[in-house]
Amino acid sequence: MFLSSKLDFKITLMTPTPISIDAAQLEQAKTLIEANFSAATDELASLVRIPGIAWEAFDAHNLELSAETIAKLFKDTGVFELVEVRRASVDGKPGSPAIVARRAARNGKPQILLYAHHDVQPPGDDAAWFTTPFEPVIKNGRMYGRGAADDKAGIVSHLAAIRTLVAVCGPDFEVGISVFIEGEEEAGSPTFRPFLEENQDILKADCIVVADSGNWSESIPALTATLRGLVSQVIEVQTLDHALHSGMYGGAVPDAMTATIRLLASLHDSDGAVAVAGLHEGKAADLPYSDADLRRDSGLLEGVSQIGTGTILDRIWNKPSITIIGIDGQTVALSSNTMLPSVSSKISMRIAPGQKPEEALAALRAHLEANVPFGARLTYGETEMGKPFAVDDSGWASELARVALKAAWDETAVDIGVGGSIPFIADLIEVFPGAQILVTGVEDPDSRAHSPNESVHLESLRKTMLAEALMLLGGNAFSA
Repeated sequence: MFLSSKLDFKITLMTPTPISIDAAQLEQAKTLIEANFSAATDELASLVRIPGIAWEAFDAHNLELSAETIAKLFKDTGVFELVEVRRASVDGKPGSPAIVARRAARNGKPQILLYAHHDVQPPGDDAAWFTTPFEPVIKNGRMYGRGAADDKAGIVSHLAAIRTLVAVCGPDFEVGISVFIEGEEEAGSPTFRPFLEENQDILKADCIVVADSGNWSESIPALTATLRGLVSQVIEVQTLDHALHSGMYGGAVPDAMTATIRLLASLHDSDGAVAVAGLHEGKAADLPYSDADLRRDSGLLEGVSQIGTGTILDRIWNKPSITIIGIDGQTVALSSNTMLPSVSSKISMRIAPGQKPEEALAALRAHLEANVPFGARLTYGETEMGKPFAVDDSGWASELARVALKAAWDETAVDIGVGGSIPFIADLIEVFPGAQILVTGVEDPDSRAHSPNESVHLESLRKTMLAEALMLLGGNAFSA
């Protein structure tokens, strides 16, 4: 049970005076978060036990259960005018269930939208887990389980921050809070844009907190300043109109696998850097990250060298990368002395902030067409595109977030990039062009999101809850 008391949050947002947090108010928020942290981790554990996966091969009833459970948690805070589970559709196909909630701002206070997602990645190979994927286990200060970090920790952080706001300010607080807990982020957010457009009246905000990223380490907080975009392209390479006996025709005609391998190899130079012309590059923040750090965090095997040029953080945050994530050929188990007539593959390309996905796709195709060997026939299949992101940190929300993170972590927040993509952020910018967007989260280099043994560092989670509570309290003290 959260304590209830009345205490003004002494913070100034609209004057040249630097933002600061009153020490007494900070201590009260710390006490509340600490007193309720055990209950919050129990709440997280209960959510982890629900295997809500938005892929068609998995039981959709678990997503329904997840959405209804989370909707009840937000309803039970007692602060919202509306809490509902809603869906949007694309081409007549309904998307996964999402939770929306809204309490309108009063007396000129800002409206703050809190985003997270409740769907999770499939567990993968159960044998690679040290624990059962959907049975949370706390060990060495971390909670293990699929979704514990990505992104159910974001949901419980939002809940803890809201409850702390109520306890400090009472039920008549004036800052506006909207909530959007998506249900298909791990499946590519196919209905995200129509959902935003259909629910603008609920989701519109002055500041959007996207709790789906991470921190620099277990002890140093971060704001995500850049995200690479995504371009993926399925290709098919064809050299024959039917399969051939490799002993009879090998050495005279090219098979599709050989042509495909040579074409895909042309995408990188001898250093392993991307060889596609026309792609943008940028510079990352100057943060300490060594070769040993990369080898440890990535699991790079001893003796295997790095690829690319520039600093490590340049390469994984602000330069393009290309990975071949799938090839449809013949399996070794079923292989025979046969020359394949055609082979399909999927190219996944991450693009730097400042690059338009359409330009990057055109550059990729131009490279493929210029390098396809033996005059092989090249055709294109499915594509996927997501825009990169670079934050504008000049607004009051960014300043408030940095002060809150400093107070909660007792460390200055650093700006980080993320090599992966969150394509829906571009949709947020386009649908809500006036909103300031803050990309935060609870992950750290050992969280292993999407991988076996995913976990959340519980002390980082506690600090994240406190920082978000301080942000809501700061919004409640906003003076236009």
